[in-house]
Amino acid sequence: MSLNPLNSNLGQLRAKHLLRRCLFHYNNDLLNNISNLNATEAVSQLLLDDSVTYNEPYDPLPDENPHGFWLSSGVYPPDIPNQGRKRGLLTAWWWYNMINRVNLKDKLTFFLHTTFTIANGDVGASHYFYDHLKLLEYYSSGNLRDLAKKITLDNAMLNYLDNTQNNANNPNENYAREFLELFTITKGEQVGEGDYSTYTEQDVIEAARVFSGFKTQLDRSIIDPDTNIPMGRLSINQHDQGIKTFSYAFDNYELQGGNTQETIFEELYEFVDMVFDKQATALAYVKKLYRFFVKSEWDQDVEQNIIIPLADDLYNNGYEILPVVKRLLESQHFFDAADSDPTDEIIGSIIKSPLQLLSSTITNLGFNIPDPENDMENYYKFVMFFMRNTYFPMAGMNVFAPDTVAGHPAIYQSPDFDRHWFSSSTILARYRLIECLITGRNKLGGNGFFGSELDTVAFVENTSANPGNIYYLVDEIANILYPNPIDQDRVDYFAELILEGYPSYYWTDTWDEYLSTGENTIVKTRLDLLIGAMINAPEYQLM
Repeated sequence: MSLNPLNSNLGQLRAKHLLRRCLFHYNNDLLNNISNLNATEAVSQLLLDDSVTYNEPYDPLPDENPHGFWLSSGVYPPDIPNQGRKRGLLTAWWWYNMINRVNLKDKLTFFLHTTFTIANGDVGASHYFYDHLKLLEYYSSGNLRDLAKKITLDNAMLNYLDNTQNNANNPNENYAREFLELFTITKGEQVGEGDYSTYTEQDVIEAARVFSGFKTQLDRSIIDPDTNIPMGRLSINQHDQGIKTFSYAFDNYELQGGNTQETIFEELYEFVDMVFDKQATALAYVKKLYRFFVKSEWDQDVEQNIIIPLADDLYNNGYEILPVVKRLLESQHFFDAADSDPTDEIIGSIIKSPLQLLSSTITNLGFNIPDPENDMENYYKFVMFFMRNTYFPMAGMNVFAPDTVAGHPAIYQSPDFDRHWFSSSTILARYRLIECLITGRNKLGGNGFFGSELDTVAFVENTSANPGNIYYLVDEIANILYPNPIDQDRVDYFAELILEGYPSYYWTDTWDEYLSTGENTIVKTRLDLLIGAMINAPEYQLM
């Protein structure tokens, strides 16, 4: 195994692997383009579209003033009604913009969410959630150490983990605990009560003192000069100005308490630097990156030859995330180049999240999402009634709203990790997703139309060079949808769904008749069945 870059052209198999891991979606045109590049060229290509000039989020159902453009309305945020719906629309806004551009930064933004986790229902005003998303996006190709400093003053985080209630005379340790346990250095081996070798209970107490006095700013009037994003405020009188003494895990470091805005911020930054000066912090981040982009579990060889060198890179580069991510994604190891078996251990080794499943299915098959500018009613039905309120909860993934600060169990919980996406309560949503898209109905709840439906005939016409040959067609679709090739027995199985015992020329004649008459009822019925079966096959659940 090697971190050396893969210099040969990727080809389709490895291109699909890269696209699935780097993006939430891709289409056949992008796949063909990336296939002709080597790994370094391909990753660079996935970073070209850096557009962040999204249209302002809009609420089509304002009950009263302000009007739908609530973020720029100038109304005091807590006075704006229907904050829950508006937070939902912001999730949809992020998703819609993500699915309409091709950029690794979107996957990295979501990675940062899994690392610095919030639940959007517990952040207060929807404005705060919007600012939080912009902050994650800002640092998605930036510096993790800097993000750790900025996230402490993020209004959404201040609310979510109660640090806005953390005062010198009434400390609240929630944020301090998660900052060490989840957001940065993480737990090491437990060597005693309240002692995890990487930090101790004493360090949590002292960190809470460092974080005291940072409060939400309700009107978003304080703008961070580095990011140009609204931030929280500092209450100097409620900050613990005493000396903070940390445990042996941080070499008994003493941190002088500040008593002015300038010195308190210096104290905060010095504390964050202290945590990031430990190589254990770099190692914790790289393990998360590896689990997110490559595989949930690894052996000692991977630990020594891949993860530890990348952690050294991250540490030595001052916690710049992009060089480490690029080195990993361009590596021979990532593509399992030393493995002669095409069905290797990395390609196809992760179960798709509900977010990945929905996004990739839509783009793989060319489903037209209702346009929020020209068809707001149906857009709202799709992204809110179907996607946010029905599909995601039923599939076990409330996007940007996990049940706990630890995030979704599939991302962090050993030993099952991504196997958590499959359960008796989630399987219905996964397997009925394609039916919903084909019929244009929310068949998971309410059976309402959302103004668009999947045209399987158009998909076949746009992607297949020989759609009249059923065996060729099945193989072509499988090559688009599946991480690894399927064998002839599997091709025959899917073909039989269309043929139903008839010889292969049955489908050829049926397709030719459609081409000559334009009548697509029969071919659409058969293709709906085929595509539905191939999407719900075990092969498609993997990436």
